[in-house]
Amino acid sequence: MNALIAAHSGLRWIALLLLIIVVVKAIAGLTGKKTFQPLDKKLATFTVLSFHLQAVLGFILYFGNGWVSLMGEMKDASIRFFTVEHTLGMLIAVILVTIGSAKSKRAATDEKKFKTIAWMFGIALVLVLASIPWPFREMFAARGWF
Repeated sequence: MNALIAAHSGLRWIALLLLIIVVVKAIAGLTGKKTFQPLDKKLATFTVLSFHLQAVLGFILYFGNGWVSLMGEMKDASIRFFTVEHTLGMLIAVILVTIGSAKSKRAATDEKKFKTIAWMFGIALVLVLASIPWPFREMFAARGWF
């Protein structure tokens, strides 16, 4: 399990970096009235793939570590965070990037493609930033950056 936790914790940086890049490029493309390039599509696709991989690893950890059995321990902030807040926030983020990517592929204009990605991936970015167990949050100080 420790290897899966390390993989899940380490891969979050790739997923987060891709998400930030895609959101910034979408906003720049939207405001600069740019053409939606194949690179934009590839970055969105790689972001979705990284999120799906993170979700698979997360669900293996969630069910394999027995977090489900701790659902009755909601008074403990750390347990509540991982059993509900982290899991739900990240699951919604995965859904948003998946839908955003699919909708952008079907959008008729470059402006609609950038707008769809900017909104859907942007909301996902806010959820991800709120759902990561950052080391500077008091209850996760011992977890570290990786």
